[in-house]
Amino acid sequence: MRNTAICLILFLLLVCCFLAVLFTGNARIPLHNIIEILFTGQSPVEQWVTIVRDYRLPKAVTAVLAGMALSVSGLQMQTVFRNPLAGPYVLGISAGASLGVAVMMMGAGLTAGYITGAPANWMKVIAAFAGASAVLLLIFSVSLRIRDVMTILILGMMFGSVTSSLISVLQYFSNETVLKTFTVWTMGSLDGVTLPQLKTLTPCVMCGLLVSLFTVKALNVMLLGENYARSLGVNIIASRLLIFFSTGILAGSVTAFCGPIGFVGIAVPHICRMIFRTADQRILLAGSILAGAIVMLISALITLLPGGGTVLPVNSVTAFIGVPVIIWIVVRNHKMASLM
Repeated sequence: MRNTAICLILFLLLVCCFLAVLFTGNARIPLHNIIEILFTGQSPVEQWVTIVRDYRLPKAVTAVLAGMALSVSGLQMQTVFRNPLAGPYVLGISAGASLGVAVMMMGAGLTAGYITGAPANWMKVIAAFAGASAVLLLIFSVSLRIRDVMTILILGMMFGSVTSSLISVLQYFSNETVLKTFTVWTMGSLDGVTLPQLKTLTPCVMCGLLVSLFTVKALNVMLLGENYARSLGVNIIASRLLIFFSTGILAGSVTAFCGPIGFVGIAVPHICRMIFRTADQRILLAGSILAGAIVMLISALITLLPGGGTVLPVNSVTAFIGVPVIIWIVVRNHKMASLM
């Protein structure tokens, strides 16, 4: 009953934040006109329809999708590796996805206009998924031989550093136009996703979330240890591959269109654990979906604070939200270790 009430409150907060993003901007559009545009596509002022449907609505939907995807992928990684600091950004998964996008943008001439439209969107997602999957497979291979979760976390960070180095090499040999486009992309943004791109991003995120639903049982059992999971008949390797596939497509698709967004994947699952006070992955999955969307919508609102048409990089905002949570995790774990 308590968890249901919390989920209901989170959902209502999500709706309020969603409407707040649609309401906020240089053009002051009354809320009732925004709702009218959403349901009828009509408004007394024609420009308002364009502003809401072509600019603000894609941004709000992108924030929801990105928040859900990054939070769920972070929850999965923290559970699989039983490490509170695991996440797509820390483990180098986002860096791997960035490498895939970098190859497309700076190596394959994607931004030069050779590939456009829906094929370009799908190729970008495939490239990001391939890069994220490559890092995940490396981490998976290491996890089969090394059981220490902290070592796996450090190696994931090293894999991320290697991919960042490869990206730097591509940047060195790129022309100024492509390099500037890629540099802006790396800062993270929710504003650059268009309606055609959303038609690619949405099914990718929904697919990743759907796969994550089938991993809930395995994740709950893994909390008790792999040996116990095997005794219950859980195929650990198959379960991990399924979880990694879900994480790869979630983190990869969001990175492809929004850039590498950090700290959300680490912070939100811990926020949900504090709110729900449970380790049940079914509850945490639902909570992470709702809370992740809320956090990204709030981040989208904060990026608009400077006003005057200036929009902050979303990474600078998520860092302010995520870093205090990470510091709290480290301090809490240190205190618990000193008491043992």
